[in-house]
Amino acid sequence: MSKLSYCSRSRAAELIRAGRVTLNGRVWRAPETPAFGKHDQIAVDGKAVEPQAKIYFMMNKPRGVVTTASDERARKTIYALLPADEGLPAPQNLPRENLPWLAPVGRLDKASEGLLLLTNDSEWGARIAAPETHLEKTYHVQVETIADEEFIRALVRGVKANDGEVLWAKQASRLRAGEKNCWLEIVLDEGKNRQIRRMIEAMGVQVLRLVRVAIGPLQLGDLAKGEHRSLTGDEKRMLDRAMRGRS
Repeated sequence: MSKLSYCSRSRAAELIRAGRVTLNGRVWRAPETPAFGKHDQIAVDGKAVEPQAKIYFMMNKPRGVVTTASDERARKTIYALLPADEGLPAPQNLPRENLPWLAPVGRLDKASEGLLLLTNDSEWGARIAAPETHLEKTYHVQVETIADEEFIRALVRGVKANDGEVLWAKQASRLRAGEKNCWLEIVLDEGKNRQIRRMIEAMGVQVLRLVRVAIGPLQLGDLAKGEHRSLTGDEKRMLDRAMRGRS
C-alpha cells in the first residue's frame, strides 16, 4: 500500500489489522501478507487502491510548527501550510480520509527551520533519509558565543553528548560573527536525532537558530518561509544522482 503511495506503512498496518483491507476480495489481518501490485487487487473499505502519481515537494518550514501528520498536544503541524485544494493532506483537525497521502522526509524539530522534503514516494523518501546514504545536509546555526577555531575543530573531531553518545559533523565553519554570537555552517552526512543541538549544548553553548539550507545539491534558495513548491524534474534527477553517488 505504501509502494502504491496510498498511505504510510504504519497506517497500512493499522487499516489491515482493523479488517478494512481486502486482498483479492478476502480480508487479511496480517500486515506482512505479501501482495504484488500488478497481479493482486487491494481495496480499503471496498474501494480499490490504485497507484497514485508521485509527488515531490520542498517546503521552507518555519519555527513553531511540528513535522508530523498529527500532534497529541494539538500543536500546529506542517500540514496546516498545505492547502487541501491542491490535492494534498488537509490542515490539521480536518478529515484526511480519501485524500492523497504525503509524508515528510526526515524531520526538523519544532524550533528548527528550513528545507524540508515531502513526498508520497515512500521508497525514495526512505533513501533520502537513510544514514547509510550519506547524503549531506547543510545547516546554518546561530550560537550564543563567538566560536573560535578550537570550537569548530571539536565539532568535526567529535563531541560527547550529555547522554554519552559521541557525535560529529562532516564539516563546520564560521560564516559571520556579531558582538555576542555568530553563525556557523555545519554539514552532516549521517544525521541523528537533534544531533546539532545535542553537540552544541554539550559544549555549554545555546543554539539560537537552526536553519537547514540544503539537502545534497538541493538548495533552499529564495523560497519564502512557510511556502512550498514542487521539485522540478532537474532537481529530482539531481537528488537521485547524488544518492547514487553516495551509495
